[in-house]
Amino acid sequence: MPPNLTGYYRFVSQENMDNYLRALDINVVLRKLVCLLKPDKEIIHTGDHMIIRTITSLRDYVMDFDLGVQFEEDLGPVDGRKCQTTVSWEGDQLVCEQLGEKRNRGWRHWLEGDQLHLRMTAEDEVCVQVFQKVK
Repeated sequence: MPPNLTGYYRFVSQENMDNYLRALDINVVLRKLVCLLKPDKEIIHTGDHMIIRTITSLRDYVMDFDLGVQFEEDLGPVDGRKCQTTVSWEGDQLVCEQLGEKRNRGWRHWLEGDQLHLRMTAEDEVCVQVFQKVK
């Protein structure tokens, strides 16, 4: 049985965000700004339905989806693209595959104790973020 990820998580750390954003063709000014952000995550996980909010001082990004069901994701706030997205469980990891212009694009979330880990990929770049559960 996969874990329930419901909770509010505060940013702890990140690695390789600039190179990840470069792989998405984000301009240098926006990359520098994004690298300074310390996003929070709020996850509401009810059965096969999830809402994941990424909360920053710049803007929020909300994913609202059913597990295992492909949908068109508008990544306009991120990089101006749309992609066909499917989120499902692989063991204890929540895995997102984003099919579109960029090869190997997606992410995976998993828990280690009270820490939520996020591994994002695009092309050959990998960015890892860690969040601490606060409620």
